[in-house]
Amino acid sequence: MRRLAWILVTLALLLAALAVVVWQLNLRGEEPLASIASFTATPQQVERGRYLALAGNCAGCHTTRGGEPYAGGVAIDTPFGTVFSSNLTPDKTHGIGDWNAAHFWRAMHNGRSKDGRLLYPAFPYPNFTKVTREDSDAIYAYLQQGVAPSPRPNDVHRLRFPYDTQAALAVWRALSFKPEPFAPDASKPAEWNRGAYLVEGLTHCIACHGTRNVLGATEQERGLSGGSIPVENWYAPSLTSSREAGVSDWDAGQIVALLQTGRSARGAVMGPMADVVYRSTQHLSEADLHAMAAYLKALPGPGAAPAQAPAQAIRRDPGVMATGQKVFDQRCAYCHGDKGEGAPGAYPPLAGNRVVLMDSPVNLIQIVRHGGFLPATAGNPRPYGMPPFRQALDDNEVVAVLSYIRGAWGNNAPPLTAQDVLKR
Repeated sequence: MRRLAWILVTLALLLAALAVVVWQLNLRGEEPLASIASFTATPQQVERGRYLALAGNCAGCHTTRGGEPYAGGVAIDTPFGTVFSSNLTPDKTHGIGDWNAAHFWRAMHNGRSKDGRLLYPAFPYPNFTKVTREDSDAIYAYLQQGVAPSPRPNDVHRLRFPYDTQAALAVWRALSFKPEPFAPDASKPAEWNRGAYLVEGLTHCIACHGTRNVLGATEQERGLSGGSIPVENWYAPSLTSSREAGVSDWDAGQIVALLQTGRSARGAVMGPMADVVYRSTQHLSEADLHAMAAYLKALPGPGAAPAQAPAQAIRRDPGVMATGQKVFDQRCAYCHGDKGEGAPGAYPPLAGNRVVLMDSPVNLIQIVRHGGFLPATAGNPRPYGMPPFRQALDDNEVVAVLSYIRGAWGNNAPPLTAQDVLKR
């Protein structure tokens, strides 16, 4: 009995020590909240905040379709359950009307609410922690003075146990989050540093283009190496690989055009990225877009994997290729051309297209099944689109036509299998 008692006491002490460590790690980088009696923003600060909120695509998560701006309620599905975005309007009961600038800064930089609760990282504070206090104050000023108050109550998150507990969130943060400001690289020019600040912080590109571990945290050391977007069944391609979405060999103007209009001579955007361009990057200044282009062009960084050598021609099932060609001729050739050459300014070529050739066929399956449009932007107000074929093609036909496209006109990507389509 004495031995059992010692074991229990030891375990209790270890658990208590672990709890203290977790508690201390969750307080990293936090400062006492300053007492602010009032916050007087200039019109220039409010306008700056409006611009920064666009850069961060804040409305994309905090405004429901047809709802009041920034009133929250958007359901964000995760592998752990559903998180609902909060009301950011200046309503004093349901919004952030009774917050001061220091409360807002703590949420952005430390991921902690006014009342001290730890926030779920569906709000991307692991990236927003890099935002400067000056920019945080400007966003706060805009939300307080440039947005109409809404009495919409906040929805209760629907997360599975134990993910719905503050204790589990504290452990996650201890393992996966460290608040730290953006650190400029003195060896890089100012334009590159501005691009790094936007890409790594406010525009939080790694939230989609980064790899996530089993706890749902982005693996920062792998950078923008691509990753599956949880629940949405889209793949955000690697920005460090020329075989996926790397732009190191693009002209800066081509990158700017893609971010500003959704289309350039080298590619176009669909799916979740189309929403980013529509709601966010099309509104950025030329200077900021060129800064992002400078940063993205400099990728991949040191240690990136070299490009793979061309593979030998892949052997293909003649029956599948024949079926795929028939479907293509009937459904696709009118827009994309008999030889996959596309139509300049309207329909993208399929021959040599990086989306077609990527190892992951996820985005191709999504586009064929559900269709999609480029974003309607000032530079491309009436974009051409792709109709959905979910009702017109069965799974076998989707497998066949995509296998054909990935193996025709000099393309040499692996064919699809029935399992590729079934799990999507």
